[in-house]
Amino acid sequence: MEIKKDFSLKTFNTFGIDAKAKFFVSVTGVDELRQILIRDEFPIKFILGGGSNILLTKDIDALVIHIAMKGISVESEDNDNVLLKVMAGENWHETVLWTLEHGYGGLENMSLIPGNTGTAPVQNIGAYGTELKDRFVSCEALNRTTLELHTFSKEDCKFGYRESYFKNEGKDQYIITAVTFTLTTKNHKLNTSYGAIEQELAKRKITKPTIKEISNAVIRIRNSKLPDPMQLGNSGSFFKNPVVDLLTFEQFNQEHPEAPFYKVSDVQYKIPAGWLIEQCGFKGKRFGDAGVHKNQALVLVNYGNATGKELLALAEKIIAAVEKKFKIRITPEVNLIK
Repeated sequence: MEIKKDFSLKTFNTFGIDAKAKFFVSVTGVDELRQILIRDEFPIKFILGGGSNILLTKDIDALVIHIAMKGISVESEDNDNVLLKVMAGENWHETVLWTLEHGYGGLENMSLIPGNTGTAPVQNIGAYGTELKDRFVSCEALNRTTLELHTFSKEDCKFGYRESYFKNEGKDQYIITAVTFTLTTKNHKLNTSYGAIEQELAKRKITKPTIKEISNAVIRIRNSKLPDPMQLGNSGSFFKNPVVDLLTFEQFNQEHPEAPFYKVSDVQYKIPAGWLIEQCGFKGKRFGDAGVHKNQALVLVNYGNATGKELLALAEKIIAAVEKKFKIRITPEVNLIK
């Protein structure tokens, strides 16, 4: 392990923010992670995964530990299902492509989500009607204090909409090192009813799609809406879609009958944050090098040299405008490092 000083994190976060780490190290295994965690000369340690879900608004005055553990292995397989263990440092989209190449179904709707597999449970990532929890079995996570490796079940993780135990009570206590999924080997349960997947398949006259064709449809849809972080700095969806209670929804729906929504339960409704932001006039707007993407108002972008503080200021301006216009408060999905 090589510990570097005053290390630029520009290529380690998808916004491309040129914040610096006072110290930086990549770890490729659990033993290396344990060794670096006990180093007393670095009292403050900051854990970094794929860098796709953070906004750095300042330099990190700490030892940044980059989780770079790699490997995908089949734990067990029968005629219908497979248990797949994926190490935390594996790129999420590449993991999805690996499952498709091997004929395993269940993750195809979450194609092209940026980030690494180890941070996916923290956020309970999801897209097009599928969430990580739908295929999650367990994860292994290292306790930062005791250095013991624990196995967390789905129930232990307390998954919610873009929420988990690791984002709340367990925040900063554990480092996920591996995730185990259950996937189908045949008779795949296809989910094409959410968003524009059906339209995309119909456009190509596909009536009986394979899991690979669903993935390709999702990739085309995402590419049409979302900028490639390699070309334009961003972290995907910056805001969560707000989930409101029945009373709030009925009032909103009465005042804005044209607004799209999704029923979560008899007493909860999800309203697309992108629509709310667009109605406030932010879609495609640019403020210096910080801006809102022209095709998707949920996405904040760095046009080149925006600072994290400039992007945060834009986010706060959007939140205030949405709350003033709709009396609904949207919240960031991205972790803000302030």
